[in-house]
Amino acid sequence: MSKKVLIVGGVAGGASAAARLRRLDEDAHIVMFERDHHISFANCGLPYYIGDSIKERSKLLIQTPEAMYKRFNIDVRIESEVISLDPYSKTVRVRSKERGEYDETYDAVILSPGARPIKPPLPGINGSGIHTLRNIPDTDRIKKLVTEQSCRTAVVIGGGFIGVEMAENLRELGLEVTLVEGGPQLLAPFDYEMSGKLSKELEQHGVNLVLNDGVASFAEQGTQTLVNLASGTAFIADIVVLAIGVAPDTGFLSGSGLELGPRGHIVVNERMETNLEHVYAVGDAIEVTDYVSGFKTAVPLAGPANKQGRIAADNVAGLPTAYRGTQGTSIIKVFGLTGATTGNNEKTLTRLGIPYHVTYVHPNSHASYYPGAMPMTIKLLFNESGTILGAQAVGHIGVDKRIDDIATVIHFKGNVSDLAELELAYAPPYSSAKDPVNMAGYTAENVVSGRTAVYLPKDLESRDTSNTVLVDVRSAIEHANGHIPDSLLIPVDELRSRLGELDKNKEIWVYCQVGLRGYTASRILSQHGFKVRNLTGGYSTYLMSQYQPASITGDTGAGAAANAQPSILPNKTAEEEVATALEVETFEANVTLDACGLSCPGPLIGVKKQMDQMQDGNVLKVTASDPGFYEDIKAWARMAGAEVLQIERKPEGMIEAYLRKKAAPVPAENTTTATVQSSTSREGSTMVVFSGELDKAIASFIIANGAAASGKKVTMFFTFWGLNVLRRPDKVNVPKSFIGRMFGAMMPRGSRKLGLSNMNMLGAGSILIRKVMQSRNIASLEELIQSAVDQGVEMVACQMSMDVMGIVKEELIDGVKIGGVGYYLGQADQSGHNLFI
Repeated sequence: MSKKVLIVGGVAGGASAAARLRRLDEDAHIVMFERDHHISFANCGLPYYIGDSIKERSKLLIQTPEAMYKRFNIDVRIESEVISLDPYSKTVRVRSKERGEYDETYDAVILSPGARPIKPPLPGINGSGIHTLRNIPDTDRIKKLVTEQSCRTAVVIGGGFIGVEMAENLRELGLEVTLVEGGPQLLAPFDYEMSGKLSKELEQHGVNLVLNDGVASFAEQGTQTLVNLASGTAFIADIVVLAIGVAPDTGFLSGSGLELGPRGHIVVNERMETNLEHVYAVGDAIEVTDYVSGFKTAVPLAGPANKQGRIAADNVAGLPTAYRGTQGTSIIKVFGLTGATTGNNEKTLTRLGIPYHVTYVHPNSHASYYPGAMPMTIKLLFNESGTILGAQAVGHIGVDKRIDDIATVIHFKGNVSDLAELELAYAPPYSSAKDPVNMAGYTAENVVSGRTAVYLPKDLESRDTSNTVLVDVRSAIEHANGHIPDSLLIPVDELRSRLGELDKNKEIWVYCQVGLRGYTASRILSQHGFKVRNLTGGYSTYLMSQYQPASITGDTGAGAAANAQPSILPNKTAEEEVATALEVETFEANVTLDACGLSCPGPLIGVKKQMDQMQDGNVLKVTASDPGFYEDIKAWARMAGAEVLQIERKPEGMIEAYLRKKAAPVPAENTTTATVQSSTSREGSTMVVFSGELDKAIASFIIANGAAASGKKVTMFFTFWGLNVLRRPDKVNVPKSFIGRMFGAMMPRGSRKLGLSNMNMLGAGSILIRKVMQSRNIASLEELIQSAVDQGVEMVACQMSMDVMGIVKEELIDGVKIGGVGYYLGQADQSGHNLFI
């Protein structure tokens, strides 16, 4: 006699169970009940259909009742809701649109009711303008509304995966979007600093973020909805999407005797069996075991639901397979970025009282010399013995395969050494010889083995300043561009010679840009008797930890309802913002510049050269791959007086900007020349170049070119050894004294003969750094010098130093001015800043 199996609910868990059971048992009588019209659809793809990434609605439909019957001989009953379960009579009560209410008997039943969107009992929550997204009918309603011309503004409530995906897709359609989250961060499976990178990406694409502020009430205002927040801020929108979370849809099981967890989830064992005989459960409605911690939890994800459906079917058919728990491996696209996570995060480990260590790495997605390499961040959590507890990653490309690698190691209870030893596919377009996963393993191994001690950005808040010293081991240029407050600068290449500046009675906290130089510094210091800790992930991690959403303009107090803000851009009305968006989309650039592959300041120099050749009012379109260009071009435009019309991050991390050249301001008729000069008298830049070492000369000309590209008057004053930078490469026959000839023979003749300040290795270091610069498309020192000349940088040779060193003017390259300290001081007096290199 055949077995009769009822499956309550379709989609991931139910449909998977039905198909698997039929493959195992051709004779079973399988009946599937689905309250809606669609039994199996791509619910994870719904936001992308709304956002028009998925063009055809039919592609969302994975299985139809007709196809399910034809392929698997399954009795599919749509628009049939199971409203109760009686384990004693082994029946379920069904409410059918076609047949009314009736009872159906079973030999076994698999429950896959899923989860329903949470709708808290707030005033106005049932307004017609408030929508949730769970199924195809919900999708159709939202899709119809947002494609209407009158729908221009949206408020999304809830910063989880669905909320963020909806915010992105609505913004992609051109709507003005505000995303409201009651907690301190978006995307709870990520830790704060990792979530911050994704939040910043949303903001950079025009999504307005409101954190730490919940909804107090809703009110209908004509065809729009007023959203009142707890802070008193109010927003008005054409559509509101409620995405604050889901709850297990298990209300129909009340009175059945089925055991439920504290939040209403169905309790099951590893074979997906409930406490009721012959009753199984799968999917978003069940309580699962956290694979890492062993604690009970709920993880509503499609992947685990599919696996659970298969395992339930196995056990119904007599195969004793087991579900060993859920890791929570998940991934999300946020415009041009990808975020992925697996295992436990810091918040979970702290809540459960599980001790852990943290490391960060910031590697490139593939070999840096192959075009298109983009940085990513990997955060690894592990215990004292090195067992991996969780990981998170954010980047433009390559994030998915790295988190999958780590998830696999977690599944097999692996440790950080396993990550270090993984042999992964490598070719320059895809990875590096040391894959980012290997790098994460190496860094963690150093912590487990005790070779280094690390600290986190949050530890800076409790640092004992009387017993610790914070040391920046980066270069002077990097330190000047931004550093952690109260830090002492000692570049790692100078550290051995400056150990005497540090107190061995104090713990030394070092940091660099991404952690590698900091690790080198920690090894040097520890082997010289210092107690030292390194900031894991370096200054890049510190900046991530400092993320705060941009302040927004909303109305508060009594006038909030009457003056609620609809726009995501606080200084523009909705009409102005739409007009701006249309202008950005339709204008044509007069000139285009491809700066891809160039490192700073290359893109800015290219922009400056193009703008100098353009007429006032013309538009320049520039594309760059340097991640820093996004902020650099905005700062350059402010200094140069150009207008930034649009700047956006394109797919694969490319940055595209449109700039309009503006006419130089014309002084008023009654403004004297002296007045004009005084108003700009401190807009210059001066630097003293004392060093004749290659790396410092490169740094000098990078800064000079960057300042000149920003429209500043730049003066470089070369003195003593710095004069060697300006010498001609060929010998010049000029009369000299014996001392002059001796100095000339001993000193390097020109920029190509300069050595490094450290690690020169009899000239091999200079050759190596030039090859590295060439492979990464960074301008050589000679190219930087020529670029400085072309931009009008004033290069002045110190006459007194020339006399001492026995150098004459004929030995210097063309375009160098001869001057003394008085000339330099005069130029310095007209400068906003002065550097000594």
